[in-house]
Amino acid sequence: MPAEKFDFRNAQGHTLAALLDRPDGPVRAVALFAHCFTCGKDNKAARRIAEGLKLHGIAVLRFDFTGLGMSEGEFANTTFSSNVDDLVAGRRSFAPETRRAVYPGRPQPRGAAVLAAAHRIAEARAVVTVNAPCDPAHVVGLLGDPRGPVSMTRAKSR
Repeated sequence: MPAEKFDFRNAQGHTLAALLDRPDGPVRAVALFAHCFTCGKDNKAARRIAEGLKLHGIAVLRFDFTGLGMSEGEFANTTFSSNVDDLVAGRRSFAPETRRAVYPGRPQPRGAAVLAAAHRIAEARAVVTVNAPCDPAHVVGLLGDPRGPVSMTRAKSR
């Protein structure tokens, strides 16, 4: 069965583009898919994971976060908190056939956003992350101190 296209509004009023992948048989659970940081709902990994989950009776909602793909808004104006809000709005955008829900996250900060959103979604029964940090501070640590290169650049230009 092909993915169903639909749109929903986030907390800031932006329209976000979404796809709902339904299994051919009965729905055992619904997964809210959070793709990697700058990817979209249509990337190959998102499609393949959705296809695999469908084989096990799990419907998958995947969407473009604010400012990505076909969704409205400016990506440069998004934050960790707005990503969490987008996930919660995604869950609220459809009426699942089941009360059990799983939330697979993808690498980078979106996996941490899934962890942060789960407590705001009463139906959440499991959270699955793939190579995701458990804390946003971990990502900051990986990026290093942004003031270092800036300070050196300024010193050289003077």
